[in-house]
Amino acid sequence: MALDISFLLIGELAAKANTTKDTVRHYEQLGLLKSRKRQAGSRLYTEFHPECIERIELIKSAQAIGFTLTEIKNSLNDYYDGQLDIDLQLLLTQQKLEQVKKQQANMSMMVELLSERIDILVQMQADSEYQLDIEVCKKTIPLQ
Repeated sequence: MALDISFLLIGELAAKANTTKDTVRHYEQLGLLKSRKRQAGSRLYTEFHPECIERIELIKSAQAIGFTLTEIKNSLNDYYDGQLDIDLQLLLTQQKLEQVKKQQANMSMMVELLSERIDILVQMQADSEYQLDIEVCKKTIPLQ
C-alpha cells in the first residue's frame, strides 16, 4: 500500500507553517485543525492535510488583529465548509474594531498618566522640597 505523501506529520506542518508542534497540538485540540491517525507498526501517527498550513496562517493573521482563538474557530470552519456568513463576519469585525478602539483609548490614557507620574518623579528627584499632590497619583482610567 502506497503512503499518502500529501499529508504532513506534525513536525513537518509546524516547520512549513513557521510555528511549533505545541501550537499545532493546541490548535488541533481546539478544533481549528483537523487531522487523521495512521498506524505504522506499533506507532500511531497524526497526519495533517497540507491545507492546515493555510489554516495556521489565517489563524495567526486573525490573532494579530485581535481575534481570540474561540472567535476564529467558527469563522474558519465556516469558511472551509463553504458556509461563511458575510453579514455575520462584517458585524463581528465591526464589533472587534470598536473593542480595539476602546483599548487604544485606554492605552493613550495610560501613556498620559504614566508621563504625568514620570514628570512628578523627576520634579521630586530634582527638588527635595517638592510637595506631592496625592490626587495626581490616584488618577485612574475611567471605565468604559
